[in-house]
Amino acid sequence: MSVSPEINLELHPKQALALETDATEVLYGGAAGGGKSHLMRVAATLWCSAIPGLQVYLFRRVREDLIKNHMEGPKGFRAMLAPWVLCGFVRIVDDEIRFWNGSKIYLCHCKDEKDIYKYQGAEIHVLLIDELTHFTESMYRFLRSRVRMVGLKLQEAWKRRFPRILAGANPGNVGHLWVKSTFVDGAESYAVRDMEPEDGGMKRQFIRAVLEDNPSMTTDDPGYEQKLSGLGSKSLVQAMRFGDWDVIEGAFFDCWATERHVIRPFAVPELWTKLMSGDWGSAKPFSFGWWTVVSDDFEAETALGRKIVLPRGCLVRYREWYGMQTGKPNTGLKLTAEQVALGLVDREPTTEKIDYRVLDPAAFTADGGPSIADRMRDAARTKTRSLVFRRADNARVPARGAMGGWDQVRQRMIGDEEGRPMMAVFSNCLDFIRTVPALQHDQTRPEDIDTDGEDHAGDEGRYACMSRPWSRKAPAPTTAQASGYKRLNEDRNSDGWKSR
Repeated sequence: MSVSPEINLELHPKQALALETDATEVLYGGAAGGGKSHLMRVAATLWCSAIPGLQVYLFRRVREDLIKNHMEGPKGFRAMLAPWVLCGFVRIVDDEIRFWNGSKIYLCHCKDEKDIYKYQGAEIHVLLIDELTHFTESMYRFLRSRVRMVGLKLQEAWKRRFPRILAGANPGNVGHLWVKSTFVDGAESYAVRDMEPEDGGMKRQFIRAVLEDNPSMTTDDPGYEQKLSGLGSKSLVQAMRFGDWDVIEGAFFDCWATERHVIRPFAVPELWTKLMSGDWGSAKPFSFGWWTVVSDDFEAETALGRKIVLPRGCLVRYREWYGMQTGKPNTGLKLTAEQVALGLVDREPTTEKIDYRVLDPAAFTADGGPSIADRMRDAARTKTRSLVFRRADNARVPARGAMGGWDQVRQRMIGDEEGRPMMAVFSNCLDFIRTVPALQHDQTRPEDIDTDGEDHAGDEGRYACMSRPWSRKAPAPTTAQASGYKRLNEDRNSDGWKSR
């Protein structure tokens, strides 16, 4: 009886993108069930088969998890490579997979910080890290420093792709914040970024994956989606089902969801109302946002590619300028009012009509000279442009019957009676997306934001919402509710007497 050497190395399109990208430092994942582990096994096998002498290191934090997830089971290395083992193409010896051409896959773990030094002398051609959020940032940085290509001659087609790192992760766990800030924050979908030497100097890419990107999971386990939906915590469901990195337990805006509120950019219709809102800052960042108001129900696409209807009256943030020093969160550019004004008009097409602008009330303070708002107006005039602001409504929380700004933001995020969002943000408005979902409650005044956080885009968005107050439609009253009276024979039988 002959043994077929064929093995199953099929990938779905999103997994194939991670395999074939020219980026050399890739994070793949987000939602549970996106096919991260299978991708790593297939990638390791394909690259080892194609490149003689390649050394691939596959890490998980705990060895028991590594063996159970990648060696055992119907889709582990032992089952996947069984035909090649029987044919003598591959040998599996302990935690090492040896290929006929001298390539090897090493199965590794780093349970404790000190364990990284076991790999101090390692020459890692390909670093695979499963569940990256289980690792600390110092662990990752050390392992990344071991990724190098020495003494291995590559064909021209492979040179731009190796050495490389491929990691998989879900939101949460000990490494959530550093993984999010390293790979997710400030990155547009699928964009490849050339990193500075102090940040590794590689070509970095984040590839978001959700359950729908791995049809094999729903085929193998049709009830898997329901299991994720039954996790209990709304935030945990958002993170694990939809791969939402902005969901944070205790977040002020727990109603924010990337798959509802972040949309792909589109050409804003000329006749839609447009406005600008601004929050002034110098030592701390300033934030200016351009918004438009949907005039009639409009179909758009979320950042994840799903169709969504933006209802009439929805506020859409389509452009922003956030005055922060690169790589230094919550640190301002210290620009003058004149420099900011000229920067704003440079970012605004001359043909674009802005219907009105609102600005942080503090910018109107005239303390022995013209206010910041006046200086910005005068600077814009030097370019024959108009930059006239009115004072924003700075109400933060409801008081004495007046509406609160944060409540307006929250209501728009929650959306209308059909569940459609009344606020949406273009995916290129990176600093709004980075900072607003992470805002926390004030410990002494829970209905307000903790102002020690990076709240500048949040304040500016609040000004925009307060300039166009919105509330849900009240449910239609019944006949009795409308008049306050009942018909004489209501609740009686046909002859007018009450039933016993």
